[in-house]
Amino acid sequence: MLRGVMALAIAAGVVAPASATTLVRASLDKLVADNATIVVGDVVDSSSYWNEDGSFMLTDVRFAVSEAVKGRADREITVTLMGGRVGDLTTLIVGGAQLIPGRSYVLFLNSEDLPGVRGVLTVRDHVQGAFDLVIAKNGLRAVSQANSHPLVPDAKGYLDAPGGVEGMPLNAMIQSIHESIERRQGAGPEVQ
Repeated sequence: MLRGVMALAIAAGVVAPASATTLVRASLDKLVADNATIVVGDVVDSSSYWNEDGSFMLTDVRFAVSEAVKGRADREITVTLMGGRVGDLTTLIVGGAQLIPGRSYVLFLNSEDLPGVRGVLTVRDHVQGAFDLVIAKNGLRAVSQANSHPLVPDAKGYLDAPGGVEGMPLNAMIQSIHESIERRQGAGPEVQ
């Protein structure tokens, strides 16, 4: 009888549906408006740990800033993400930004409270706030990590991440960010 109950419990765990993170598509203009800091740079290293009360895993990412596009940033900052790996345990945040040491990114950052920590710099928009920098035939491009995650259409019906699958030239992205900041100061129309 006990073996039957154990087998049933294991089977139920195997067939239980995986939960997912639902993200409503954010335009570049919305990402600019909702985040205090936007930086370009490289991940130096990362370190995962349990929060103070041991209830949630976090990862601190050391990020070398080559350019602060919006806001102010030191030459090196720490970005805290939910999830990580400590020992044999891994906490994966579905839809969370993935920042890998040695790689370059454009990050949309804000100071937020995360489980067990207050006021840390984080990618609050998860995959939508992290753009991988990739070298293409026509130069450096910023490609949204949201391309690998299903998005719910925004209020205007747009579904694709800013720049689409191919991303956008980094210089054009930076120019668009500056224009978005200027429009917000003058309360102009939103850019998709």
